Amino acid sequence: MRLILASGSPRRRLLLQQMGFSHFTVLSSDVDEHVDGSVPPGELVKLLSARKAAAVASGAEPDAVILAADTVVALDGLILGKPENRKAARAMLSALSGREHQVYTGFTLRQGGRVLTDCDETSVTFRALTAEEISAYVATGEPMDKAGGYGIQGLGALLVKGIRGDYFNVVGLPVCRLGLALREFGLEPLTSKEKRSEGLSAK
Repeated sequence: MRLILASGSPRRRLLLQQMGFSHFTVLSSDVDEHVDGSVPPGELVKLLSARKAAAVASGAEPDAVILAADTVVALDGLILGKPENRKAARAMLSALSGREHQVYTGFTLRQGGRVLTDCDETSVTFRALTAEEISAYVATGEPMDKAGGYGIQGLGALLVKGIRGDYFNVVGLPVCRLGLALREFGLEPLTSKEKRSEGLSAK
C-alpha cells in the first residue's frame, strides 16, 4: 500500500513526517479552486480537498491511499486567502489585529472508491499590532504565500496571543483528527518504523 500526499506544501510534508510517516510520495494536484462565495469556510475546505484527491486519484494505483488538504483563514465568516501583494497583506494583518479569527483545514483520504472527508477548526487570537510591526512583518516576505497573510510556525508566532484548538491545524494538517482517520485506512502512525516501512513504499 502506498501513501500519496496530494500537496506541494513543505509544511504538510513535515507534519506527515512528524506523524511518523517517513515513506510517502508527493504529487501536487492542479485543480480549479473557484467555488461559490456562499459556501461556508468549513464546507469549502472539504470540497476543495476532495477535488484535489480526485485529481491525483486518476493517475494513482487503485490501492494507494491519497491524502489531500486545504486550509483557509476566516474573519467574521469572510475568507482571507493569500495576499496578492504587500498592500493586501498589510490590510489583512490590520484586520486581524487584536481580534479572534478561525482557521479551517479540510482533508480527504481516498483509496479507490472509498472516500473520507473531514474538517477541523481552530480559533486564533492576535494581539494588537502597530502599523510599524505590520510593515516590518510584511517586509520579511513570510505573509505572501500564506492564507490570512501569516505563518504561525514562523515569525507569525510573534503576533499570536492565544489559540483554541489544534495548533497543527493552523500549520496545515489537523494531526490528531487526521491520525485517527488514517487508522481507518490501515495506516497507523504509532506503529514501529519497521512496520511502517513494510506497509509503505517511497517514490
